[in-house]
Amino acid sequence: PASRFDSLNAEARLTAHFSVASLDSFGAFTRSETAAAGALLDYVDLTQRGRAPRLSRPVRHGGGGTMEIDAPTRRNLELTRTLSGDRKGSLLSAVDRTVTGPGARLLAERLAAPLTDVPAIESRLRLVGFFRDGPGVRDRVRDLLKRTPDAERALSRLTLGRGGPRDLAAIRDALAATGPLAEAVGATGLADLEELADLARRLGRHNPLVDRLGRALAPDLPLQSRDGGFIAPGYSEAFDKQTALRTDGRGLIVQMEAGLREETGIPSLKIRHNNVLGYFIEVSTAQSGKMPAGADSPFIHRQTMASATRYTTVALSELESDIVRAADRALAIELALFDDLVAEVLGQTEPIARAAQALAELDVAAALADLAAGGEWCRPSVTADATFAVTGGRHTVVEAMQPDTPFVPNDCDLGPERNLWLLTGPNMAGKSTFLRQNALIAILAQAGSFVPAREATIGIVDRLFSRVGAADDLARGRSTFMVEMVETAAILNRATPRSLVILDEIGRGTATFDGLSIAWATVEHLHDNLRCRALFATHYHELTALSARLDRLSRHTMRVREWQDEIVFLHEVAPGDAEASYGIHVARLAGMPAAVVARAGEVLATLEAGDQGANVSRLADDLPLFSAGAAEPPRPAPSEAELLLAEINPDELTPRAALEFLYRLKSAARD
Repeated sequence: PASRFDSLNAEARLTAHFSVASLDSFGAFTRSETAAAGALLDYVDLTQRGRAPRLSRPVRHGGGGTMEIDAPTRRNLELTRTLSGDRKGSLLSAVDRTVTGPGARLLAERLAAPLTDVPAIESRLRLVGFFRDGPGVRDRVRDLLKRTPDAERALSRLTLGRGGPRDLAAIRDALAATGPLAEAVGATGLADLEELADLARRLGRHNPLVDRLGRALAPDLPLQSRDGGFIAPGYSEAFDKQTALRTDGRGLIVQMEAGLREETGIPSLKIRHNNVLGYFIEVSTAQSGKMPAGADSPFIHRQTMASATRYTTVALSELESDIVRAADRALAIELALFDDLVAEVLGQTEPIARAAQALAELDVAAALADLAAGGEWCRPSVTADATFAVTGGRHTVVEAMQPDTPFVPNDCDLGPERNLWLLTGPNMAGKSTFLRQNALIAILAQAGSFVPAREATIGIVDRLFSRVGAADDLARGRSTFMVEMVETAAILNRATPRSLVILDEIGRGTATFDGLSIAWATVEHLHDNLRCRALFATHYHELTALSARLDRLSRHTMRVREWQDEIVFLHEVAPGDAEASYGIHVARLAGMPAAVVARAGEVLATLEAGDQGANVSRLADDLPLFSAGAAEPPRPAPSEAELLLAEINPDELTPRAALEFLYRLKSAARD
């Protein structure tokens, strides 16, 4: 309801929850921010049924510090998931060498939200560079991190009241690793790198908490605290006593039995048990006269049998009660101790959270350094201008998925003088790969990673847009072309001069002239109005004429080579225009029937011969589409060897005749 978003009510709820007189100590929040925070607090209280977890104080996070990437662009570039929803094949899977859960999550967050602040990016790059240039410390840090549990998730579960003993152990082991990690990085120039010094401070020292958790927790821990058995022996005297009663009850009974025999002088005295009386003392009828009697006697008569008499004592009854209740008491003590340990951990939430974040940052930096050290990756130069110059750039994912196939690197320079590239070339030549690789290089650079290139200078990209490929959206009543147009419209309406735009084959989903007109107008708008860095791939060769009027338009093509009636894709980007699209060649490579390929070649030749309008009507008569005979290629004349084979009957040949015939075939093949 609207009342939950009332700023005055929200302020009252927030001050009460954080036990402060005013929110001013946390910062100057607007009324809208206060209302939103109060509504969130209400939601947490509602979903947790009044058991609100420990929450960090409210902090304002400034907007505008990250690259804006819309949903279609994220999907097209496959940053964290492929179009089919798999992690494998995404950018994240190709660059992820982290060894901890928090590190993997942090890397995914950085790829999803690259920075736009140059100093912050340079800080990340310095840390990655430190670990890349120091393989010894990098390996040491990664080895320590491999044994570090997920403290973030453990702390979250404990905060929400859903944690168990294993979460306490995860906190213990993660905090225990902070000391050795700080020593590992500090031993190699900690004072010389501010980022390492900051990480060491945030890692901190947590010896008292680690020591207490180490003494309290048993080696083998259950998943849930209600299962018991997680407190180590020697940590609590009361718990040890109940545990002894639970596990050593029979031994205590034997000890009492021996004491009673000595006290009474009756060696045959026994302590027995049944479901009716419980524990009782039994002596034979002949020995019962020796039992102490009178008001001062500790022995209480319980039952007389034909051959024995049974007694009990206050001490035996108390021991019996202790044994019976020991398991319940032990579990109750354990649960109380568990609550105490959780309370101590939650009392140090902020330093633990800082340490966990520092562990994740160390993991990401060391992982990206390990990635950079394993191949030809360079440290990008990130600038505040509109430069975009990549030398020898490669597609991270394609290279990772095809390790046995050398990737052909390409350059891309979208400088201020030529910041709009028009890329033409045949299908399968690598246009889409080239477009995507430059977008991914920008993301990696601004995420604080080295990039797959020989050299790269990246001016800050404030917004990244990609329109590569399309599919229909039947659920929302949108065709493939409509989806394409909606995505293109979003780009043209939202891009800024600091943006990077990649567009692939705009206008292909409709009639030729309609599509060409839309593509033409889009290129002009990118050049004249948006003036942003852009890569525009197309099969409309007519667009190359725009370079005569658009001074910042640069024409490039994917190189191919024709050799023995075949097309070889070189996957190289070069200045110039494509000579043809080679679509029929690609159709043949795809396995289209030979008759269809041959027919397509004839139709293409006719269409290219003159005016399309006149030729199309003539095609129906001169080259009937459904004439299979006209489309069948001529059969070659049979060879001499084939004629010989047609004449022979293998069943009539003797071994000698078969050998002679084999020599004749060899001679015919030679000729």
